Amino acid sequence: MSGRQQLNKLKSLAIVCTGSAFAYSGLCIYQHNEKFYENVLLPVVHTLDPELSHKLAVKVNKYGLIPRSKYVDQPVLNSKLWNLEFSNPIGMAAGFDKDAEAVDGLLKIGFGFVEVGSVTPLPQAGNDRPRVFRLPSNKAIINRYGFNSEGHDAVLSRVKSARKEYGVVGVNLGKNKESTDPVGDYAKGIVLFSPYADYLVINISSPNTPGLRDWQRKEQLEELLTKLKKVRDEQSVRPPLLLKLAPDLTTEQVQDIAGLVSKPQCKVDGLVISNTSTSRYDDLEKDLAKEAGGLSGAPIAKTSTSMIATMHKLTKGQIPIIGVGGVFTGKDALEKIKAGASLVQLYTAFVYHGPPRITRLKKELTQLLENEGFKNISEAVGVENKAFLSEVNEKLNAKADPH
Repeated sequence: MSGRQQLNKLKSLAIVCTGSAFAYSGLCIYQHNEKFYENVLLPVVHTLDPELSHKLAVKVNKYGLIPRSKYVDQPVLNSKLWNLEFSNPIGMAAGFDKDAEAVDGLLKIGFGFVEVGSVTPLPQAGNDRPRVFRLPSNKAIINRYGFNSEGHDAVLSRVKSARKEYGVVGVNLGKNKESTDPVGDYAKGIVLFSPYADYLVINISSPNTPGLRDWQRKEQLEELLTKLKKVRDEQSVRPPLLLKLAPDLTTEQVQDIAGLVSKPQCKVDGLVISNTSTSRYDDLEKDLAKEAGGLSGAPIAKTSTSMIATMHKLTKGQIPIIGVGGVFTGKDALEKIKAGASLVQLYTAFVYHGPPRITRLKKELTQLLENEGFKNISEAVGVENKAFLSEVNEKLNAKADPH
């Protein structure tokens, strides 16, 4: 055999091997193969810069390169909230699909709902790079994006065209960094997105926009909610209006907010608990823990769940809650649901485990609910607070009926 023939055979072998590798990878992606994602694909993706891999993940879902999930949501996971039908309670949190590029793709791979944004009225670039950091040993992320957004108009066109039959679509509203009228920024979003969003979220809890969290203070929050609720109520289509809170609030602030959101003029339709945290924990990766920004993932799971339970009690279970922060397993999701969350969201778990985690989480949650005798997820909402709330209701009924 000549040298040229040997070279041609080697080339042919290389082509066959490469083709086989691509075919195998394509099959694993098509099947949502968890081991392939965990052991092959994600380790490769995570060699890239975190922001670059984030953009890549959005584009992959935008162009539908991940096949539709074959998993059929079980009836125990179905729920109705705000007159919206949720096939399952697992949602993609705001911050992943900031500009509503990948809504259909995300719903097709198994999410029950997707929250896009935060969206600002005018386009803005956000903070300087680098601004995203992975902490894999902590199952955490620190980001300081700073509301990078293509703006209302660009996002509106995509929300309009989203195929909502696949699931529920919420829009998370932010303000421009240099805005002199923050209330006006949120009001513009309500007016613009009300006809097209299934629900709206007022985000005043990101730690990455200077002064934003000041709006969680009692006086400012009362002004904000009073005006925004009025704007929402003036629309011909009135989607549920939710408020997203930080996990770093003091006990007094939590109590103040619970009181405010229960007032008729300020009452929101729901709460999102919680945003990322500015707290840092002793066991965080030392070289990255010093980075400014919001911490998400496993380290804030307990704080988030505790705050859900507290707010559920303080509002007497009358205001639905979306629980977010450190949801990696069905057990994590159920803990938040039992604490008072009607729905849950994830983001960091998606970064570390990819699309197969959605199906795994739903399977685990289904099994846990059935094992504990729940016929529907709604029966588990706030179950850990039910004794407390029952006592409260008995006292209220006694006062209402002196006989």
